[in-house]
Amino acid sequence: MLSQSEIQHRLSQLSGWTLNEANEITKTFTFSGFPQALMFATAVGVLAEAAQHHPDILIRWNRVTLSLTTHDAGGLTEKDFALAQQIDTLPLL
Repeated sequence: MLSQSEIQHRLSQLSGWTLNEANEITKTFTFSGFPQALMFATAVGVLAEAAQHHPDILIRWNRVTLSLTTHDAGGLTEKDFALAQQIDTLPLL
């Protein structure tokens, strides 16, 4: 599990990700419509499955909100930030 200073340092290296009250890193992505949001969520699912690290995904019409934490570690780990970096490389349709 990462310390608060490590979390803040890693967050500063990501664009648009924030720390929420549940100590998860989260980001909302906005698309032109539901099909694009769904395709993005599917692409995130492929990355997550390959990493064996699965985010919470909330889809609301044209928005996808992702929340990352390492449940079995009881907080944020390097896995969360590595997946967030991978997600940020996905094309926004």
